[in-house]
This record gives sequence, C-alpha cells and structure tokens, in this order.
Amino acid sequence: MDHRFDVTERFAEGAQFIAGSLRSGSSGRSQDVVDPATGETVYSYELAGTEDVDAAVEAAERAFAEWGGATPGERSDTLHRFAAALAEDAADLAFAESLNCGKPIKLSNEFDVPGSVDNAAFFAGAARHLEGKAAGEYSADHTSVIRREPIGVVGSIAPWNYPLQMAAWKVLPAIAAGNTIVLKPAEITPLTSLLFAQAAQRAGLPDGVLNIVSGAGRDAGERLVGHRSVAMTSFTGSTAVGKRVAEIATGTVKRLHLELGGKAPFVVFDDADLEAAVHGAVAGALINTGQDCTAATRAYVQRPLYDAFVSGVADLMATVRLGDPFDPSTDLGPLISHAQRDRVAGFVDRARGYATVVTGGEVPAFDDSRLAKGAYYRPTLIAGAAQDSEIVQAEIFGPVLVVLPFDSDDEGIALANDTPYGLAASAWSRDVYRTGRATREINAGCVWVNDHIPIISEMPHGGAKASGFGKDMSAYSFEEYTQVKHVMYDNTAVARKDWHRTIFGDRP
Repeated sequence: MDHRFDVTERFAEGAQFIAGSLRSGSSGRSQDVVDPATGETVYSYELAGTEDVDAAVEAAERAFAEWGGATPGERSDTLHRFAAALAEDAADLAFAESLNCGKPIKLSNEFDVPGSVDNAAFFAGAARHLEGKAAGEYSADHTSVIRREPIGVVGSIAPWNYPLQMAAWKVLPAIAAGNTIVLKPAEITPLTSLLFAQAAQRAGLPDGVLNIVSGAGRDAGERLVGHRSVAMTSFTGSTAVGKRVAEIATGTVKRLHLELGGKAPFVVFDDADLEAAVHGAVAGALINTGQDCTAATRAYVQRPLYDAFVSGVADLMATVRLGDPFDPSTDLGPLISHAQRDRVAGFVDRARGYATVVTGGEVPAFDDSRLAKGAYYRPTLIAGAAQDSEIVQAEIFGPVLVVLPFDSDDEGIALANDTPYGLAASAWSRDVYRTGRATREINAGCVWVNDHIPIISEMPHGGAKASGFGKDMSAYSFEEYTQVKHVMYDNTAVARKDWHRTIFGDRP
C-alpha cells in the first residue's frame, strides 16, 4: 500500500506549530525542503523569525503552570496515548522521514519509526518513577526530603540526520518530567517534527506543552538559546556549533545539555570473529549513509587480521545497493544534500594524496534520470592513512570508513582514544578480559562489545570530551530535565535551638 501524502497540502498553514496550531513564519524568508534522492523541492515554507520564537516560548510558559503541576500518573497517561498515536501514524512518519532525508524506507520503517514509538512508550512509564534519595533524619533533629521538580521551559535544537528520533529524544524526557518545550528542528528537515507534534496534540497533550519553530540557527536558534524565559537548552549537532550554543547559553546562566560530534573507533583484536567484525563494520559505517555521530568511522585492526578485514569489508561494501529510497531493496540512500556529498567527496579526494581508496570514492551513475540528480556517494573504504591525518581525525559524516593496523593491545586502545571525540566505540574479541579492558579504558559514552550501533530506550546516550555532556534516553535523562530540591523539616518544636548560640547569646 502506498502511504504517500501531499506534503504541501498537509502543511498548508505553515511549518510553525505554536500553542497547538500550525502557522506561517514571520521572518520574511522562505525555505525549500528538498528530496535529496532527486534534488526536487517537495515543500516550501516561511522560516520562523524571532517573533515566532517569542510566541512559542510564551505559549510554553503559559502551559507550564498546568503541565508542571500535573501528577506523574496524568503525564504518563498522556504519553501512553502519544505512543499509540505515533504507532497509528507510522506509515506517514516513515514516508516523511525518507522523503525529507533520503533514508531507505526499510531504515525508516524498521529503525527510526519503531524506535521513536518505543521511546514514547518508555517515557510513559518512566514519568511515574522520578527517583530521589530516601527521606530520613540525616540530622538528628530534622527530616530531609528530596523533591525532583521540572525546570520550566526547555529550548531544544535538533539536527537533520535523525529528525524524528531527535524530536523524540528531546521532547519525551522533557515533558515526562513536567517541563514544556520549544523544539527547533533543522530548517531543512522539519516534516516529521511537525507530524510528531500533531500526534501529541491528538493524544491530548495540552496546547503549548510542545511547540515547534522551524527556522535558521542564526535567527530562531540563537533567539531560543538566549531567551531569558528558557530555563534549559538541549542541543545535538556539531561540536563547532555546540561551542556557540554554550557561549550564548552562559549569558543567561541556563542549564545546558550538549550531544556533539563523534569519530567512533571500531577496535578489532586478533582473536575476533572476523566475519562478524566485517559485517559489523559495514553496517556500523553505512547506517544512515554514514550520517550518524556514532557511526563506525575508524577501524583499528590487529595486524594478523588486518589484510583479511580490509578485503572482506571492500567485498561486502561492493554488494551494497544504492537506489530509490522507496524501493524496499535499496540499502543506501543519498546524503542529505549535494553540499554534504561534496564535503564528503572533498575529504576522500584529499586523502588520495596520502592514503589508498580501496573501494568507492565516487558518485554512482544511474540510468534513472531523477536519481542521477540525487546526492549519492558510494560506500568508501580507505587504508594506509596516518593516525594524525585529516581522514582519521575529522568528522566526515558520510559513508566512509578508514582502517588502520595496530600491534599490541596497548597501542589499539591508545589509538582509539587519540581524537578529540568520545561519543561511542566498539571492541571486537572473544576474550572477556580483553573486551573488559577496552570498555574500561576507551573514553566514550558508549562502548559496544562485538556489535556497533544498537540503541535502546532504557539505556543512556551521550558522550565525553568534545562530544559533549549529558544524556538522552533512559531514566538518566531526567538528570538533565529536573532540578533537585532539598526540603528540611524541624522535628523538635524547640524555639531556642542549641546552634543559635553560634550566632547570638550563650548556651542555655
């Protein structure tokens, strides 16, 4: 069954969702939403301006009194309905995600959409389990109680690589904890964020609890981050932009959560299952056309397996099918834009001067004239690069894997840690002591063992070093979206307390 819909008709009123209604932006500038598989414009809208951001924040402020005061059970009930509404909209969400981002429909159907539905279901339950230290007499004369309270209005900025999942990761823990939120999706990928907000409204989320402003970073984004009524900012994107977000946020001393770039190492020890490592490397490197901050980008392979690994990955990459994202047999879609494809190609072309392109490294030829206009790039494997080279150190964000050999376990772990980033990594070995050491010593927010990429709602996602700080998903995300308050009750009913003498008078 074809679940496609007319995007222009669906969002005819505009791409801003404020206080429960779609509306047009006020910036006076338009933005095209482009299908990266064909280069065709599928929707045009007016970008949000500063007035739209102010209106969205005001709507969120008004809604906070009611939503922040709702019981955990009431919020949970709404989120359960929200999860059901997202499941009902699964086909539309998958279509919009693939149309807007070029994702193969099988990835949208089997990863992005069900992952987001599951995230909503998880936070529906987690809303009823905000934890704190047990009440007790930590002072002999007092009872102490911990309250975990919502912060207020959250201003979140999401990237273009996973628009639906990033909307879920930003919105769900925030509202489950009782906050209200203004989300700014990337201006080139607003479609699924808008569908997400409409599903929330249908589920009974009060108007103003979730607002969407589709605008440019320098206008809408900076206004949102710097807004004095926004109590917290959560940002996912590049490290360079994250530094700018942090700079603006400090101006109003607001809480900050940053999930930034990555350059994930994929460490293969000489006793690893070679077939598993080869398949894991190709899947981990090519997910979402490599546009994933946790994607496997640097494979370090112990020398006895190195040649076989390079050969195996090159052979398997050659079987990957590029094509129409809506063809169920397509494995790899385009990059998000021609600009991003050219950026990736630039990294590879420069690497030819100091390394070997084993396979890929080119734009594919298509008989289909529409696909020939898309932003496609072949899966690429590079060998022979130095550890300090650009292709090893910089975040490329495309279907490119670079492989380097190592000799000792000490060297492999040291090389894995030798970048500014620390978001994700994986270690491949049959030896539990080897993998145990790797999980302890590799400095990353997530270390997989004999796999690479799987994420689950119950476990946290976030990085170290230049990859940022704070956690998405899991109950740990409530540490970002709540503030802890200590309440202390006197139990003595004594007017003149012994400690008062340290301020005035003598001991009675």
